[in-house]
Amino acid sequence: MESIITKVLKEKVDPLLASHFGGAVLTAFENGIAYIKLTGECSTCPSAQYTIEDVVKEIIMGEIPEVKDVVLDTSVSEDMLEMARKLLKKEK
Repeated sequence: MESIITKVLKEKVDPLLASHFGGAVLTAFENGIAYIKLTGECSTCPSAQYTIEDVVKEIIMGEIPEVKDVVLDTSVSEDMLEMARKLLKKEK
């Protein structure tokens, strides 16, 4: 299922988000729920939740009936957290 969702993101969602210098990636698919992280400029957009609800969710659920919901993944990667810790500790 992940490969099908990723294909829809690449072919249908990314071209739309590219006009805003962004994109979307699948981070998980569990119990019928697709967790999507926005990338590029879309990742910091105040309207990210609306983009998921009004654009990404509509496209994915319209293309893939097995997907019951689409949720914005707002998690922070461990690499990013480690970089922040080093900056706060003023390490190089």
